[in-house]
Amino acid sequence: MIITIDGPAGSGKSTVARLLAERLHIRFLDTGAMYRAIALAVVNAATDENDHSAVAQVACGVTISFDHDRLLLNRLDITSEIRSPEVTAISSIVASNPAVRERLVELQRDIGKCGSMVTEGRDQGTVVFPDAEHKFFVTANLEARARRRQRELSYEGIDQPLPVVMDQLRRRDERDETREHAPMRPAENAVVVDTSDFTIAQVVEMLMSRIQSRSS
Repeated sequence: MIITIDGPAGSGKSTVARLLAERLHIRFLDTGAMYRAIALAVVNAATDENDHSAVAQVACGVTISFDHDRLLLNRLDITSEIRSPEVTAISSIVASNPAVRERLVELQRDIGKCGSMVTEGRDQGTVVFPDAEHKFFVTANLEARARRRQRELSYEGIDQPLPVVMDQLRRRDERDETREHAPMRPAENAVVVDTSDFTIAQVVEMLMSRIQSRSS
């Protein structure tokens, strides 16, 4: 069974996906972290994120893997490093590179062949797993998403004003929604869930109820 959860940054999709996987006792795949890993590799290589050819070369020259909750780039733990503002600022630019997406889509599909999982991202239900048994698109209004992202940054010791975070998310949304290759949008048969006024626990219960009702 494949469950896809797509949506914009700050919508809560990563936390919801992780908790849902725990409830169902299946694997969780954080595809956003995979794109951030490539972005970190681009930063470390001092490569221009807008140079598609150079970014593609960087992507082809690295290995990405998971060790339980740890993300490894070339066998080095980068779980914390991928959340830096520098990586965040270019991750959606790197993710819009067709060569990068092609490579990671192939890797994600290979991971999906190994059994049931909950996978989250921006194109999981539309491109990577179009035949997934359950598809969700989790979203929220811009201010709610920015406040969540601001709290996440604060936990990591990064202090950013709310207007700055809102502007970053707004620009990222525009890039993700208008990119030519695999733009972010709900799959035609996805259930859209607005999390603006709900807790993460409530959203998980909503998705669990939907899955159980369809499986019975």
